[in-house]
Amino acid sequence: MEKRELIYEGKAKRVYTTADPDLVIQYFKDDATAFNAQKRGTITSKGIINNALSETFFRLLAANGVPTHFVERLNDREMLVKRLEIIPVETVVRNVVAGSLAKRLGLEEGKELPSPIVEYYYKSDALGDPMINEWHATVLGMATHAELQRINELTLHVNSVLRPFLAHRNLLLIDMKLEFGRHKGEILLGDEICPDTCRFWDATTRKKLDKDRFRQDLGEVEEAYQEVHRRICIG
Repeated sequence: MEKRELIYEGKAKRVYTTADPDLVIQYFKDDATAFNAQKRGTITSKGIINNALSETFFRLLAANGVPTHFVERLNDREMLVKRLEIIPVETVVRNVVAGSLAKRLGLEEGKELPSPIVEYYYKSDALGDPMINEWHATVLGMATHAELQRINELTLHVNSVLRPFLAHRNLLLIDMKLEFGRHKGEILLGDEICPDTCRFWDATTRKKLDKDRFRQDLGEVEEAYQEVHRRICIG
């Protein structure tokens, strides 16, 4: 399908209209950012890898009853998806202490949580995506109670599907950020699922295989993305 007008460009993707008003094309870039775009760089072939990984995850989730915006992968860098009215609430589900959770609560990174924790963040680059709660989201009109309940259900279901799938490939799902949107009255999972939006650790060595390698200047960034791609898409 031919892409037409550029309607959005974010840190990792561009979105284009198509001849069908209900469908758009996501183009995956190699650009990398961290700390609300204060750190910028390029991860070679990141867009190609994230497109392939997202397709694999979206197909897996759809087969397990999770409604997503995915339609088909068009080529190495482009994916056809349903057009969503994005709900400006980023949902994070955490299985292991890492990142901001460790800093905010003074917890040891790598500590297993007895059950998943779900957090909300207001999707606003200008404000640095501040953490919010259900009261903020509903009172300020970001989402309804029913929508948040559905988002919670889907978030935990996505987590329950992906954790064993990744464990079988010797990967730990530490945490992940999910975005949802409205499409013809239904809440769909959108955006992407990849090392940009998830923390993946090797289950044996606990080596980080995600964007934390870029954030923390750990080196071997491209190699980490390639390793995740090899385990998930190639086997």
